[in-house]
Amino acid sequence: MSAISLFDQQSNSLGEYELPEDIFNVPVKPEILNSVVKAHLAAGRLGTVSYKNRANIRGGGKKPWRQKGTGRARAGTVRSPLWAGGAVIHGPKPRAYAKKVNRKTKRLALKMALSGKYRDSELILVDRLSLDRPKTRDFAEIQNSFQLNKPLIVVSKKDTHLDLATRNIPGVKLVTAENVNTYDILKYEHLVLTTESVEKIKERLQ
Repeated sequence: MSAISLFDQQSNSLGEYELPEDIFNVPVKPEILNSVVKAHLAAGRLGTVSYKNRANIRGGGKKPWRQKGTGRARAGTVRSPLWAGGAVIHGPKPRAYAKKVNRKTKRLALKMALSGKYRDSELILVDRLSLDRPKTRDFAEIQNSFQLNKPLIVVSKKDTHLDLATRNIPGVKLVTAENVNTYDILKYEHLVLTTESVEKIKERLQ
């Protein structure tokens, strides 16, 4: 087991907590993290961009002018890609950017990301995290007491007061243990877990 300091939300020490080694002490392989992050970002792309070709442009049924005798270049349609307002040659069409990643690989990457935060001392564990009122000032006090920079807060279940209190603070994101992913863990500098969220992550990964 990997020991880590446990705090209350006022940053007072409560002793140590044992983290499961098969989740928080896994060797990090950058190539696996890279493939999972690429798949995560690709899944967020809509792929709905579309340009019109000559078949989709309105008009152009009539030849603009006669073939010879005008002194101008030959033209057969105003839908030509050479004309302003005409078609686009080889323009992008709707496509899916999604990349397939095995479920086992996704779980392994999540373990690696958690292990990396633990080894870099960027993982902070609190016994509980809750607010009596949805005030940004109240959470800002907690953030300042731990000296958190761009923290990802992971809780066991949705908390409306906490959600509203963190919403207006730049660089802070609140997620549940069910929705935490490798990309967010790597993106944010500090990772804050509650003991309940650790148990939820263990259920999810074991």
